[in-house]
Parts: sequence; C-alpha cells; structure tokens
Amino acid sequence: MVMDILRALFGSGANVVRETAEVFRVNAEAADQRSVETQRAALEQMAGEFRLENRGLFDRIIDGLNRIPRPAMALGTIGLFVAAMVDPLWFGERMAGLALVPEPLWWLLGAIVSFYFGARYQAKGQDFQRSIASTIARAPLVAESIRTLRALGPTSPGVADSGGDAEVALSALTPTDNPALAEWRRRG
Repeated sequence: MVMDILRALFGSGANVVRETAEVFRVNAEAADQRSVETQRAALEQMAGEFRLENRGLFDRIIDGLNRIPRPAMALGTIGLFVAAMVDPLWFGERMAGLALVPEPLWWLLGAIVSFYFGARYQAKGQDFQRSIASTIARAPLVAESIRTLRALGPTSPGVADSGGDAEVALSALTPTDNPALAEWRRRG
C-alpha cells in the first residue's frame, strides 16, 4: 500500500527524479521548445497575412497618383503665403470668396480629405507591417549566416617563420620603399 501511494505521488518510477522536479520547476527544455513553436507559428501567421503580392502597372500608376495630394496641399499652402505677401489685394479677394462657401460644403471637404488620408495611412501601415514581417522572417537565416562566417575564423596568414635567422626576421619587419607609393607622392 505504501508503494502504491509513492507510485501515485512520484509516477511509475521510470523518471522519478525528472517528474518530481517538474512539479517544482518548469522543464526548461520543453519551455524553450514551446516558445520556439509559438514564435514560429506567429511568424508564419504574419507572413501569410502580409504576403507580398506582385503589383501590376495599374496599381503602381494609382499609387503614384495617390502621392500627389499631400505635396500639392503643402506647396499650395506655401503658395498662399507667398501670394499674400506679393499681392495682398488679390489674396484678400480670394479669401473673401472662401468666406461665402457654405458650412456643409466645408464639412464635406473635411470628410473627403480625412477619409483619403485615413485610407492611405492604413494602406501604408499595412505595407510597413508586411515589410517588417518579411524582415523578421529572414532573421534566422541571417543569424545562421553570421554564425557560419564567425566559425570560419580569421583567414589572414600568420607571420612567416624565419627559422633561427635573425637577419631574415628583421628584414621582414623593416619597411622598404614602395615604388608605386613613391611615384604617387611625386605626382600629387
């Protein structure tokens, strides 16, 4: 009966120490494996969600046209400042005309501009997230390449062995004239 109680508490006996230790402390290897699997699943989900698509000519043209309004608005505003300084009367007439625009039309213009920039902001944000996902997906490959390069070690040869000949050793350490460098200095 005591053996049955011990077997119930500590397991079947095959891995008593490991199973008992896992009650008090998480199995680090299994936790690391779960973490890697979770990260891999998240990366695969992001890669699927933000998969790059080949954009056609029409999409590129529309994207180019979508880049026009913000610079046009900024340059137009600067142009208004210049016009106000150059010809205040002309500028005042235009501003008086704007005062006649009904309030609902201003609201409509505000809604159109807000929706345009909001949609563009969202599209660019998704493109940015897609590029981040692509970069993160390549990170393990880059890390492996770095490890491989570091494993190669230094490739420069060591100092030539001069044996016991001190004259050869000293001549190897004494700088000599470089004809190409001397010619370059003469020209310069």
